[in-house]
Amino acid sequence: MRYNNVYINTINYELPPVVVSSAEIEQQLAPLYAALHIGQGQLQALTGIRERRWWHPDTPLSQGAALAGKKALKAAGVNAADIGAIAYTGVCRELFEPATACRVADQLGIQGDVMIYDISNACLGVVNGILDIANRIELGQIRAGLVVSCESARELNETTIRRMLDKKDMAFFARSVATLTGGSGAVAVLLTDNSFNCPESHRLLGGAAMSQPQHHELCRWGIATDGQGNEKCYARVIMLPCWGLAVA
Repeated sequence: MRYNNVYINTINYELPPVVVSSAEIEQQLAPLYAALHIGQGQLQALTGIRERRWWHPDTPLSQGAALAGKKALKAAGVNAADIGAIAYTGVCRELFEPATACRVADQLGIQGDVMIYDISNACLGVVNGILDIANRIELGQIRAGLVVSCESARELNETTIRRMLDKKDMAFFARSVATLTGGSGAVAVLLTDNSFNCPESHRLLGGAAMSQPQHHELCRWGIATDGQGNEKCYARVIMLPCWGLAVA
C-alpha cells in the first residue's frame, strides 16, 4: 500500500481522570498475597507498569473518543463539515448497534455526506482505521477523515481482582496477571489530503501487513459469562498479526 496524497495531520489523546497505581491494586489483593505468600511490589515487577488510568464508572466510550476528536479538529483547524469519513476503532464498543462512531460523530457535529462506521480488530483497530481512511483519501473519495478510539479497562480489571480474591490460586494468578496490565484512554487521528495547510502534518508513504491467524487463540481479552451468570475473564497474552506504517 503506497500513498501520494495522504497526510497524518494530527494525533491527539484524552486520558481518563482516575489514576490507579499497581500499589493500590496490590492493596486490594492483600488477602490473595497473604494466602500465596507473594511479596508487595510483585505486580509492578512482573508487568513493568506503575499505574494505569480508569474512566469514572458508566462513562460512555463515545465521550472519551469525542473529546480526543475535538482536540484533533481544533489543533488542525479542520471543521466538522470537512470530514468525509469517521471510523471508531476500539476493542470496547458501547452497543452492537448503532455503531459507536455514530455517537461520536453526533457529539462532533459530523453529519451529512459522510461515512460513519466501526472497525473492530483488537489492538490493530486504529492502524486499520488509518489505512482505511487513507485509501478513501488516495482514491479522491474524501478530503479528510477521522479515526477515533476509546478503551476502558476498569470493568476487566475489577472483575479479575474479584476472581483472584475468590480463587486464591497461584495458577489462576499467573494466568490472569496480564489482564491487570490493561489501561484506559482515547485517541483521535486526523488524516487529510494536501489541500489542507498544516505545517505539523506528515505525509503517509504507505503501509504493510503480515499475519498468522492460525494462532488466534493466543490473544484473548474480554468479559463473558459461563452460562450460569458468572463472569469469566480472558487475559491478554500476545498479538500476532502485524501492521506497519511509513511516514515522511
